[in-house]
Amino acid sequence: MDSEQKQELPEQPGASYKAVSRKKHIGGGRHLGAVLILLAACFTAGLGGGYMGYQINNTGIVIDRYSTPDGNAVVSTEERNISAVATKVGPSVVSIITQGTTESFFGSQRVQEGAGSGIILSKDGYILTNKHVVEGSDTLSVMTSDGTVYEDVRIVGIDPLNDLAFVKIGGVKNLAPATLGDSSSIRIGQNVVAIGNSLGQFQNTVTSGIISGTGRPISASDGGSFENLTDLIQTDAAINPGNSGGPLVNLSGQVIGINTAVAQNAQSIGFSIPINSAKGIIKNLQKTGKIERAYLGVNYIDITPEVAKKYELPVKKGAYVHASRGSGVVSNSPADKAGLKNEDIVTKVGDIDVGQQGNLSSLISEYGTGEVVPLVVIRDGKTLTVTVTLEAYPSSSSS
Repeated sequence: MDSEQKQELPEQPGASYKAVSRKKHIGGGRHLGAVLILLAACFTAGLGGGYMGYQINNTGIVIDRYSTPDGNAVVSTEERNISAVATKVGPSVVSIITQGTTESFFGSQRVQEGAGSGIILSKDGYILTNKHVVEGSDTLSVMTSDGTVYEDVRIVGIDPLNDLAFVKIGGVKNLAPATLGDSSSIRIGQNVVAIGNSLGQFQNTVTSGIISGTGRPISASDGGSFENLTDLIQTDAAINPGNSGGPLVNLSGQVIGINTAVAQNAQSIGFSIPINSAKGIIKNLQKTGKIERAYLGVNYIDITPEVAKKYELPVKKGAYVHASRGSGVVSNSPADKAGLKNEDIVTKVGDIDVGQQGNLSSLISEYGTGEVVPLVVIRDGKTLTVTVTLEAYPSSSSS
């Protein structure tokens, strides 16, 4: 497979980027103390009831203050905004505690525990989090911001293409859902706030920063395997272990990202999945109660000036439908049924330019299954529109 190639197939893209480590959620012992600054999920590893210690970096919010001539402190506008965001969004952020069992080197079983964060989507208990927070767990519990602990919690769906998962609390009807924003409208330098279960101990920790970059590709590790993630938001807001699955929000209190990873051996480099990447699945959940990702069915290469030169393409942005072997269009897929062809160049999804506000996969992920989407395509030098009816991704999980 070409190193630039992306795909909407069961296998993830093969591109390799600078490693960004994420800490696997499984650990052991009740005390959530063991911290490796590798992932944004937190784990413990207990032996005989003991637990490893941890190191805490002082990464709280730093806000400028000044005083009036009479000595009274004046609170800055930025501080008021951050405080208002924390007050608004805090009730919509939960701590997720996981338990699982692993086998030691000598064959004995031990219970392990981990912690992450989640975002409330509905009053009746649907919660969005990271796949790596809950995957492999035997039991889950959720703690809301008021300290209430819910034990009737289950995984209802896993995103087959992204580090996203959905869990459901049973028997609730009065939770506080978060307000979702539009991650396509974010700007470099925009102020943001990250909220989560920092270090697995400090619930609803609030940190602030700016958006440092968009469209970032990373290779994330849980210590044993790697997962390629693309089109991420980069921020310098501190994303600590345990923050995985928590929200990145704008100063209007709208969720624009799901915190997922931090760079190893670097400071102030964290990554969040744009909230728009989850919106298609959320649409399906609201409409049908199923966790399904919309699926186009192509292999493609993100077009850059270098790719355009290599393949002699007429544009410098977009998605080049291409496979290293065979056709870039998956047989009997929605793309195939709509008449998309190998070596087509997709320049727009709806009215959004591909490569300007997201790559092809992330733009498709904003739609629900069954939606009809126009694609603007360049084929043999001519521009045409191909209309695609999206279907559920073949391996989508559902409730």
